[in-house]
Amino acid sequence: MQFELLNSLGKQKEPFLFISDFKAEKVEVILLEDLCKEDIEFSISENYIFTPHGETLQKTPLPFEIYKKKFDQVIEKIEAGETYLLNLTQPTKIKTRLTLKEIFAHASAHYKLRFKDKFVCFSPEKFIQIEGTRINTFPMKGTIDASVANAEQIILNNQKEMAEHVMVVDLLRNDLSIVATHVKVEKFRYVEVIKAGEKKLLQVSSHISGDIGEDWHERIGDILKSLLPAGSISGAPKKSTLKIIEETEEYERGFFSGVFGVYDGEKFDSGVMIRFIEKTEKGFIYKSGGGITVESDAMQEYKELLDKIYLP
Repeated sequence: MQFELLNSLGKQKEPFLFISDFKAEKVEVILLEDLCKEDIEFSISENYIFTPHGETLQKTPLPFEIYKKKFDQVIEKIEAGETYLLNLTQPTKIKTRLTLKEIFAHASAHYKLRFKDKFVCFSPEKFIQIEGTRINTFPMKGTIDASVANAEQIILNNQKEMAEHVMVVDLLRNDLSIVATHVKVEKFRYVEVIKAGEKKLLQVSSHISGDIGEDWHERIGDILKSLLPAGSISGAPKKSTLKIIEETEEYERGFFSGVFGVYDGEKFDSGVMIRFIEKTEKGFIYKSGGGITVESDAMQEYKELLDKIYLP
């Protein structure tokens, strides 16, 4: 019903905020004119300014041995041909003196969202952008600590990272082809610097685009439904991989790795909800992870999961 509502709002050129959980089962649609009545804050900015704030958090991650068992289960599924790329995530207990509202205020990120007193995300990853008759997506795959000597050369020459990136680009190119024509890779594997709290990360992205047509406004709900869950944080092939994720992760992602976006009546911009803190009865949980392929190393993937736990 919510996706049909989006089609109707798009047809009327009515601006809205769209929020979807990972499975696209829980969807929130709030008219921008009604946002002041809700305890929700968001920010989408290409040109945000990183401002150091000195705040830190304490991590209590799951032991490597537990992560390794889940990692090995994924590798078994890959070797059995049931998946060839899977984004394995896990929850980590954290402590911070900040509230969700304060975390949102301090955070510097392209996509920021605070949803009531439930969760906050500060994501560097775009999902889709639509303007004019063009749809664009920008998958991010491949992360390295920028302080490592020759970090950019290392990440771009890493064969495992290359294979993973090629897989997700192929997946998202196919996904866009469901809703668009003349789909092409505009730019392949470029490096961006992400401020990760006290450190910097290098993140590898690509740019894929397609022709969406002039009538996309009245199809915006159908377009989003067809593209969710986001391929970059699920895997491929999508259907079997989603089943393996549910069996292996053994926790509910909820809105983590879902999508939020804004339609202003003319264009649509959206981000993948990674870099995600959720408030629970037992305290704050930070959810993070990374893509697994047959060439992945368990300890390196575990370190990446931990590297992505920070306050920007």
